[in-house]
Amino acid sequence: MNYRVPVPVPQVILDDVRGAQKMLSGVSRVTPMEGSRHLSALTGSPVHFKCENLQRTGSFKLRGAYVRIAGLRPEQRAAGVVAASAGNHAQGVALASSLLGVRSTVFMPVGAPLPKVAATQEYGAEVRLHGQVVDETLAAAQEHADRTGAVFIHPFDHRDIIAGQGTVGLEILEQCPEVRTILVGIGGGGLAAGIAVAVKALRPDVKVVGVQAEGAAAYPPSLRVGHPVSIENPNTMADGIKVGRPGDVPFAIIGELLDDVRTVSEDALSSALLLCLERAKLVVEPAGCSTVAALLSEPELYGNGPVVAVLSGGNVDPLLLQRILRHGMAAAGRYLSLRLRVADRPGALAGLLAVLSTVDANVQDVSHVRTDPRLGLTEVEVELHLETKGPEHCAEVARSLHSAGYRVMA
Repeated sequence: MNYRVPVPVPQVILDDVRGAQKMLSGVSRVTPMEGSRHLSALTGSPVHFKCENLQRTGSFKLRGAYVRIAGLRPEQRAAGVVAASAGNHAQGVALASSLLGVRSTVFMPVGAPLPKVAATQEYGAEVRLHGQVVDETLAAAQEHADRTGAVFIHPFDHRDIIAGQGTVGLEILEQCPEVRTILVGIGGGGLAAGIAVAVKALRPDVKVVGVQAEGAAAYPPSLRVGHPVSIENPNTMADGIKVGRPGDVPFAIIGELLDDVRTVSEDALSSALLLCLERAKLVVEPAGCSTVAALLSEPELYGNGPVVAVLSGGNVDPLLLQRILRHGMAAAGRYLSLRLRVADRPGALAGLLAVLSTVDANVQDVSHVRTDPRLGLTEVEVELHLETKGPEHCAEVARSLHSAGYRVMA
């Protein structure tokens, strides 16, 4: 990182993380480490996945939530806890509360995916749907805490949360002692801060690199000015890291300990999700595979030794997954959409499909448009969705259509 921020001593230390690890024994899973042959070949270094998508509740969030709630005083536990989340934190708080015998209320946006709402309820929380965006949901949760005395469990801006998430870093060092670089996604910063505390205390030579989605990258501008700043309208498919402002506590740690923060595009995120499914046989949500997106985007940066990419979560709505997969296939040159005009006469469509068959393009959908005022009297517009084999195959399809006299509109 080219900038350093003068900050006080971090508020979380290695002993806090080690204490959290003891507390989590028998509660959270020691998630597996899986190698990636494809990414190892791409980077020139061994690449391993730390599979927090296989953690209980489907993400690392259980770790911090359990440590935070377990540390409450008896009178605080009696008052119950409240949280606001669109998914992973909600489920972590719900399960942690159930395991500790604490009543939990979780506020979720009205449009939260139904599978995440159902899972949160099944883990034992009372779910209340409020607001269209997370900020409105958060305000409702804080109002509930003020009114009832319930303890608000913040998703990342608390030292106990960070200590719990830091146990991921301890496991990485135990499972892959030769690691040289750790990649971790950043939203509010709790996971990255916790891992940095643990890893830098034990192995200061290991680089810890944060990854943010380009449309929700609040850390780079915040680090440049030396304090958390908000970005307007964060926008990314990676809802698990769609946070508009860094947390104060993790920001101080990240500014001091992280080596770099990289950003990745939406195309890279969708391509990374597709790679995890096809090559690693792992279901990973967009936020969870942001680290894989970083490796795909800039593989040349990670050739100096073993890399561990944290797959932070696997809770993805099936409908969103369907859209992302199509986007990922398009980004990887595996899916091609195009429009062209043909003569409105019998056999014209068959002739077009015959051209496509000669280049082995698999037609998934075909639609005709006859009523567009831009069309000539004897023309029809055909929209095609093709499954292809990669960028070179897409170019071959385009050349074949051009050679056959077709003019591709898009």
